[in-house]
Amino acid sequence: MTIVKSIVLFVLAATAEIGGAWLIWQAVREGKAWWWAGLGVVALGIYGFFAAFQPEAHFGRVLAAYGGVFIAGSLAWGMLMDGFRPDRWDVIGAAICILGVGVIMFAPRPGA
Repeated sequence: MTIVKSIVLFVLAATAEIGGAWLIWQAVREGKAWWWAGLGVVALGIYGFFAAFQPEAHFGRVLAAYGGVFIAGSLAWGMLMDGFRPDRWDVIGAAICILGVGVIMFAPRPGA
């Protein structure tokens, strides 16, 4: 159950952080209304709480692993929201990152 909770929190964190950054991007780069940036700032703040609720006790481990989730999630977000089409190197790189997430977060450790 801890692994499922961790995965759900990573997905929620990625949605909040990537979505927040995307909203700010839309306001600054695409000329959307200023309140899009405001919503982005709120979403970025919410992201921090999702990360803090991870069952893993070590901040560095959680954020290092989240980096891999962020990479894969950013490519997925671009596909869904902006019509981005990753090439095979994007996909291979994201797969390597997700594998790294699994090693960092879920590898058996002494005393765990």
